[in-house]
Amino acid sequence: MKTIIIALGGNALIKTGQRGTIKEQFENLKVPMEQIARLSRNNKIIITHGNGPQVGHLLLQQESSSKLPKMPLEILVAETQGQIGYMIEQTLDNELMKKGVDHPLISTVLTYVKVDRNDPAFKRPTKPVGPVYKTRKKGYVLTSKGWRKVVPSPKPIKIVEWREIKTLVDSGFIVIACGGGGIPVTKERKSFEGIEAVIDKDLASAKLGEQIGADLLVIATEEDGVAIDYQKPNQRFLKRLTVTDAINYFKEGQFPEGSMGPKIEAAINFINSGDNRKAVITSIDRIEPSIRGKAGTQIIK
Repeated sequence: MKTIIIALGGNALIKTGQRGTIKEQFENLKVPMEQIARLSRNNKIIITHGNGPQVGHLLLQQESSSKLPKMPLEILVAETQGQIGYMIEQTLDNELMKKGVDHPLISTVLTYVKVDRNDPAFKRPTKPVGPVYKTRKKGYVLTSKGWRKVVPSPKPIKIVEWREIKTLVDSGFIVIACGGGGIPVTKERKSFEGIEAVIDKDLASAKLGEQIGADLLVIATEEDGVAIDYQKPNQRFLKRLTVTDAINYFKEGQFPEGSMGPKIEAAINFINSGDNRKAVITSIDRIEPSIRGKAGTQIIK
């Protein structure tokens, strides 16, 4: 029985052009959860997910009132882990019960991810979060879309709750973890402390896979797979990609930092962390065939 980490992109809950109502999010989740319900019959499953739109909504709500205390970013990430974990659990519960599983074992784990306070990312914040303003706003940075809050995105060093996650998975649970890349924390002596940052959820998923000894990392996105010369006349999707070729394409600038870059980096990190590990980058609606090697971009050592 393989251990598979399925990292769901933001479009698993909110598709481009949608407002992001709860009704829309539940409806969108049916597509990946129906597939995951079938996959769980013969595999150990861990689900990770993004949270960009949901954190953005919470930040916008905070900005709309000066009467309430503003919560730090790590608290908002924790809130969305519970929020999205609940939505995934309910949708997956329903799909499993349709298939005759009367008492599904599903658990959402609130997840810390340790980062280094001296990570260079803290000197060069690059991750836009929250609402976009068309006019200058104090503490915000001008981006290609407008004035936004921009925060650091440090590399994940360790998934703190990896033992709990592994124990649950080995006991038959489908586990939801590392939501939004995890709650970023630093550890000073014998205490953890949250820090203002956002961790890439694919890099966190790869780190979790490394720590628990997963066999396969599935990164589910809006795209059918990995393309070179993306959105150019000579664009070409790749069915198969070796780590060596991926590194060479990186050097050519084929995988930008703000789009496919972190996904490829996560796949490389995961594959290089152990023997016989594979990764696949695919679309949300083709998770199952991609695991069988029939869709997406298969990434191998």
